[in-house]
Amino acid sequence: MIDVDIVLQQAAAAFEHYKTIPAHVRALFLEAIADELEGQREALVPVANQESNLPLARLNGELTRTTNQLKLFARLIKEGSWVEAVIDTANPASTPPRPDIRKMLLPVGPVVVFGASNFPFAFSTAGGDTASALAAGATVVIKGHPAHAQTSQKVFEAMQKAIKKTNMPEHTVQHVAAPGNDIGKQLVIHPLTTGVGFTGSFAGGKALFDYANQRETPIPVFAEMSSINPVVFLPDTLEKNAAALAQTFGGSVTLGMGQFCTNPGLLLGIRSAALENFAQLLGEAIAQCAPQKMLHGGIQQAYVKGRQQILAQQGVALVSESVTAPAELEAHPALARVAAKDFLANPVLKEEVFGPSSLLVVCDNKEELKAVLKSVKGQLTTTAVGTEADMAAYADVIALQTTLAGRVILNAPPTGVEVCAAMVHGGPFPATTDARFTSVGTSAIKRWVRPVCFQGFLDSMLPAALQNANPLGIWRMVDNEYTR
Repeated sequence: MIDVDIVLQQAAAAFEHYKTIPAHVRALFLEAIADELEGQREALVPVANQESNLPLARLNGELTRTTNQLKLFARLIKEGSWVEAVIDTANPASTPPRPDIRKMLLPVGPVVVFGASNFPFAFSTAGGDTASALAAGATVVIKGHPAHAQTSQKVFEAMQKAIKKTNMPEHTVQHVAAPGNDIGKQLVIHPLTTGVGFTGSFAGGKALFDYANQRETPIPVFAEMSSINPVVFLPDTLEKNAAALAQTFGGSVTLGMGQFCTNPGLLLGIRSAALENFAQLLGEAIAQCAPQKMLHGGIQQAYVKGRQQILAQQGVALVSESVTAPAELEAHPALARVAAKDFLANPVLKEEVFGPSSLLVVCDNKEELKAVLKSVKGQLTTTAVGTEADMAAYADVIALQTTLAGRVILNAPPTGVEVCAAMVHGGPFPATTDARFTSVGTSAIKRWVRPVCFQGFLDSMLPAALQNANPLGIWRMVDNEYTR
């Protein structure tokens, strides 16, 4: 039986030590985790394959992404400017006299990370949430996902080896594995928890968010939850590039059996012969995609139910589906269509169906297209597909799209999330619980810190990043000028 209080007490005790460890030493720890995972690749990938039904090539790529994320955050904290050190030195001549004031970002404390079902490596035990939290100086309690319990445990064991090799506090990272939702609730509501990271369903993320806000002391929950990722196909490009676009976006809809949070679940276009031709070609591309097993039975059953519910709605017609019948646990790729007026009148059509299907909304004109975009909720991504002539004629549509999502894409499918400094993997609710942050990219570290101001401190009392000598050699703003 897991005692959540003991787990969080240990995390809090470890934090008191871990937060004082210099950034370059924390970086060595992150690099050691990456090395341990790489060294156990041949043991980890087959287990993840058996548990998740994901192909070996996909899992090998995902493991590489995971180790690269850890190394990326190691480089970030070595460089140091992410702490946003600001120094306003004392000015006795000002009226009133200004004291010495200095500010930087500091870690919040123990955080809880929930592993994701669809990414057993990159968004789970040693994934981006954990990597960014450890980089920030927070300790982490990981709630392993039951869909890949063995994988999660093996990854945690690799992390324990890295803890010992780099002499980190014993409970810098802890792993909790238990069936049901109650243990997750206990972790969130425990008074020593200071933040939560989650990737998964809207129901799961919203429940954690509600628990956190019902606490005596509310805490932030950074939950990535639901997105249908609308793609707008503009007229000129459909006239000129329909065949290529059908192949590209047919591949995106069915990639990984649609088990990506950036899967293009909503396709929009203005009624025309070119749109009809594109719909036919896209339907043919999707029909050629063979069914494959989904992550687990629960996800497959939810997909079947969601797909049936969409097809049962007023005005919705099936364009095509895979010519091969699905077997047990397999998803049946499909494309459906509906007129914009029916879409606008039916909130069911705006909900995510997690799997390899998409809904084409046929609009009568630009104004109806804009109305459809305005009717959808917050998204992780939205895409505009068009020529330069389209870009000029539909600039107002693209401007509208920037209000909908954290990432706006031009002429490329939304599947695939690059791990880099400029990436924003977040968006307005219900895509995430806080649109100001990202769960991918270096700025993901900002979720686990808070700004702290030091006024009138002796130089020797300040964190190294704020000392006059600048022993870390990081970029800082000193009296409104950047300097090392």
